[in-house]
Amino acid sequence: MAKPAKLLLAYYGDDFTGSTDALEFLSRAGVKTALFIQPPTPEQLARYEGLQAIGVAGMTRAMAPAEMEQELKPAFAALRTLGAAHVHYKVCSTFDSSPAIGSIGKAIEVATEIFQARFVPLLVAAPALGRYCAFGNLFARMGIGSKGTIHRLDRHPSMSKHPTTPADESDLRLHLSRQTSKKIGLLDILQVVLPEAEARKALENTLAEGAEVVLFDAIYENQMAGIGKLIDAFATPEKPLFSVGSSGIEMALGNYWQEAGRLQAPQYWPDLGVAEPLLVVSGSCSPVTSGQIEWAVSEGGFTQIALDTAAIARQTEAAHVIAACAAEAIATINKGRSVIVHTNCGGNDTRLKETKQILAKTGDKSQTAQLYGTALGQIAREVAAHTVVRRVVIAGGDTSSFAARAMGIESVEMVAPLSPGAPICKAFAPGSPIDGLEVNFKGGQVGSPDYFGLASQGKALRTNQQLTNY
Repeated sequence: MAKPAKLLLAYYGDDFTGSTDALEFLSRAGVKTALFIQPPTPEQLARYEGLQAIGVAGMTRAMAPAEMEQELKPAFAALRTLGAAHVHYKVCSTFDSSPAIGSIGKAIEVATEIFQARFVPLLVAAPALGRYCAFGNLFARMGIGSKGTIHRLDRHPSMSKHPTTPADESDLRLHLSRQTSKKIGLLDILQVVLPEAEARKALENTLAEGAEVVLFDAIYENQMAGIGKLIDAFATPEKPLFSVGSSGIEMALGNYWQEAGRLQAPQYWPDLGVAEPLLVVSGSCSPVTSGQIEWAVSEGGFTQIALDTAAIARQTEAAHVIAACAAEAIATINKGRSVIVHTNCGGNDTRLKETKQILAKTGDKSQTAQLYGTALGQIAREVAAHTVVRRVVIAGGDTSSFAARAMGIESVEMVAPLSPGAPICKAFAPGSPIDGLEVNFKGGQVGSPDYFGLASQGKALRTNQQLTNY
């Protein structure tokens, strides 16, 4: 059994797709990383030779604050004991959250009691993903890995209409202040580009004014390493620095560690080749994903199977519906055709309104992610057991964590990038037919219209430079 390496960073992701996003950017920086479903034991860590970072793919994005606290207290305490200088609470790059669901403020309050750090860095900007922060306001490109239009968050065509946490405020300080009483400061875009000593002084001044959380602006990739250097100065294994943000945290620290000569990034990634037929299970409500489904069916030769979400919501018929859907997918894949099983095809899908009405009557409106994610995971597991499928795509941030658990996944490691923020991984799922398969977790905003076609062909971007300049 290998001796575990000293960890540079440990992170907790609030959903599975976001967790694989952080996994990708650490791996691209040259940090050997494994992503787990639960905080790993020392025995689990010892099985991964040369490990430098670990992640935990959580589900807090879909939880109420009281449930979050019950989940995060032991998780953060476990990460605190691992000896990493940095512990990161990884959130979506569009800051999906509200006072009632997925409260980032609640996560900060829980963590500050455990870590007792001087302040909490907050970095949401991720230029490589089309996420930009200027004077505290977040802007997001329509579609990660695309050339879509950039919108202010509260005017974003998708995020402003998110079914669970619609964005109605682009100033992240105001957004977060609804979720916590902690004082939030800002190192703005004019300050982050200052020479190192001046930027550090500006940060110290912000802390002296009483800031407990400091938001860092960024709009260009070349600004990330400087931010990484600023926050790394506050972190030690003995007193870990707790931070919050998108995978911009991993980008910033990774870029700085490379510049400092502590890491060597891989130059090329393997060509994984064609994996047809492909299975896609989608719980995403994003118009980006609905466009990708439309392309896959009309241009890519995929067969679509519409999951009866109303029956799942009623629950009395759920087992029969799941079994029937899996059987249809198995039969189609065994004929050599790729399949997409989906819970909706965009905002005009009548299933959305119907299931919303059912769940409103039962009082279970907050359980959609669990119901549909678990159903999709069960379908994927059954299909994997009875077909030759070797690559599975799971689309949808809120549902992904539940799908991964239903698939029996214990951990994943990145094997190749596909589109920025959504790498292809190898699944470790002891006792499950998913074990050893290639899995790709895609957030709703990720990818070009032909994403599922690229996934089936294995046309990954081969170099880090390609990924940087998508």
